[in-house]
Amino acid sequence: MTERYARIIIDISHEKVDRTFDYRIPERLFEEVSVGSLVLIPFGKGNAMRKGYVVGITPHADYDRDKIKEIAGIVTDSVTAESLLISLAWWLKEQYGSTMNQALKTVLPVKQKIKPKEKKVLRCLLQREALLEAWKESERKSYKARSRLFLAFMDNPLIPYEIAVNQMNLSSATLKPMIEKGFVSMESEEIYRNPIKMKQSQVPRVLLNQEQQVIVDRFSKDYSEDLRQTYLIHGVTGSGKTEVYMELIDTVIQDGKQVILLIPEIALTYQTVMRFYGRFGSRVSIINSRLSAGERYDQFERARNGDIDIMIGPRSALFTPFAKLGLILIDEEHEGAYKSEVVPRYHAREVAEKRASLQGASLVLGSATPSLEAYTKALRGEYLLFLLTERAKKDSRLANVLVADLRQELKEGNKTIFSKNLKAMMEDRLEKKEQIMLFINRRGYANFVSCRSCGEAIRCPHCDVTLTLHNNKSLVCHYCGHTIPMPEKCPSCGSPYIANFGVGTQKIEQMTKKMFPSARTLRMDLDTTKKKGGHEEILTAFSEGEADILIGTQMIVKGHDFPNVTLVGVLAADLSLYTPDYRAAERTFQLLTQAAGRAGRDQKPGDVVIQTYSPEHYAITAAANQDYPTFYNQEMVFRRMMKYPPANVLLTVQFSSRNEKTLAASADAVTAYISPMTEEEMVQTIGPAEASVYKINDIYRKILYLKHENYDILIKIRDQIDGFSENRPDLFDLVLIQYDFS
Repeated sequence: MTERYARIIIDISHEKVDRTFDYRIPERLFEEVSVGSLVLIPFGKGNAMRKGYVVGITPHADYDRDKIKEIAGIVTDSVTAESLLISLAWWLKEQYGSTMNQALKTVLPVKQKIKPKEKKVLRCLLQREALLEAWKESERKSYKARSRLFLAFMDNPLIPYEIAVNQMNLSSATLKPMIEKGFVSMESEEIYRNPIKMKQSQVPRVLLNQEQQVIVDRFSKDYSEDLRQTYLIHGVTGSGKTEVYMELIDTVIQDGKQVILLIPEIALTYQTVMRFYGRFGSRVSIINSRLSAGERYDQFERARNGDIDIMIGPRSALFTPFAKLGLILIDEEHEGAYKSEVVPRYHAREVAEKRASLQGASLVLGSATPSLEAYTKALRGEYLLFLLTERAKKDSRLANVLVADLRQELKEGNKTIFSKNLKAMMEDRLEKKEQIMLFINRRGYANFVSCRSCGEAIRCPHCDVTLTLHNNKSLVCHYCGHTIPMPEKCPSCGSPYIANFGVGTQKIEQMTKKMFPSARTLRMDLDTTKKKGGHEEILTAFSEGEADILIGTQMIVKGHDFPNVTLVGVLAADLSLYTPDYRAAERTFQLLTQAAGRAGRDQKPGDVVIQTYSPEHYAITAAANQDYPTFYNQEMVFRRMMKYPPANVLLTVQFSSRNEKTLAASADAVTAYISPMTEEEMVQTIGPAEASVYKINDIYRKILYLKHENYDILIKIRDQIDGFSENRPDLFDLVLIQYDFS
């Protein structure tokens, strides 16, 4: 007989869950035990029965088979949302390199119960005749407060406690004897905090165009045939992806299933929720970092209890405890916000694929500028690709895009942040009472150095990324460590107009007010949206015409629909184009395309001005033409040549320590140890080099990059590094090693 063993973690309430225990699966349970099952197992010397989650099944045991205990049984109805999330946590641990505790904290973000919000009510326990007698008795004895309550009970047997205390002036001293005599009972019910404050207003269903209907029909057909696929919707800005999402959601919830909709930014929540809440009502909820701990806890409880069908939110919403999940939607799937910056460094798209497969759900990705990873999978046939080539609104057209060459502006004596064309167009729109958005790409804010005469940025000769200015003295490559002194003149043209490049939204706001003193301006960035509800307040004010110009970072250019905006100015496209990152061109193209998509979204035509020192760069020209295929093809040439994702897999190994010498020794030791395997497998190795910010809070960091087309080979190397570090406490006790796959 073939033996099977289950790898089990003890009930998650146990503190030390970062290891598994092997248990034999009895033959009678072969068909019942699966990954995610909640089982009963004899644990410890006393063989006390404990609950455990199955996170893996294998024909081989890592322990002496003669000493392995058997699973005692299955916990009834054990395939819950909780058990599925536990399975997902184990996958995260294995896939991205983390401890089980770190993975559990990721998938179970609300573990501690927050004190529930309660509503207290007073219930009358007296029949009508007895109540009348009690009221007469209180009148005779001049118990005025008691008399008021009895009189109120004649109209309603339930009185909210707050009304009794605040409006009827009853005290606890008055209520205590009434409760003791059995006249009244004090009851309380738990109230879930609801972060959605708006009232539902019925939104009429929009008639879909032919391209939209094709997507809905194909999805519905697949869904009805129990075919669960991953779909990529590539639609131009304003093509009506949200309307398609609503129809797909409707299909799924009509089947009694639940839906998770991911959005990339808190700033998008307001307008998105308004549309979905209007269509689906109180069965919609949201989760985001701006909610209080109590609100967050309550939203997950509502999901766990089946009180809601749709959860909308950023990355963390992916772990909503839905037991009957039928669909995951990821809007603006290209967004960097979907990649976790803390361990485990997962990507929401990859985790969504895994969760969808675990629960038999469909996955839909949507973007006007798909990530190269998603588009490559679509071209390979791993995803089903749909195109939306036209804007959904009948009279809406893509904006006209003008590229302003800032090198020429400088030659002509214009030293302001506004090109001549942008200034003239702003004056025209202000006169017409139309609105303007000014976008400064602070997402890519970095101390790169460029020439204002020829537009060239100083780049690393080995890595094809820009060098970063350190302390105004040297230029450093954050990938390989290549360093040169800060030059006095441009190496390309010899011009003295060479300087660190960077400007912020606050400075732009000041300049705008100075140049257009009569214009009403709003600024939207991290500083102005710190307080709870800050995003909604600014967006609502701009939407209602309380400002003429909205100045902001990337949060203003994604997903918003302002019919009166007819001009968008991108003030410095180069801020993201020359960051020290192989994705710089991709992110620039995405942001510029998204920014251009904010103009002319209704009947009024729109214009976009992209200001740049590199007007000939393919990311700029492709964005100006809204030409994704051309950009994709040119960018993939670069990725293949440099062996960057998605052409290859990139493993980043980060070493960090408070001791600089120990850090250097450990990073060098790991590099030497894995060298035979990297040479044999032809893995390209870069580093170890100093991290882009070498020292943070007195902790030093070094990076080792490994590139290979085979993900499994990099996993083996990661496991080798783990084994080596565990066996060398002399080197690694003071060093933390973390991994990131791209």
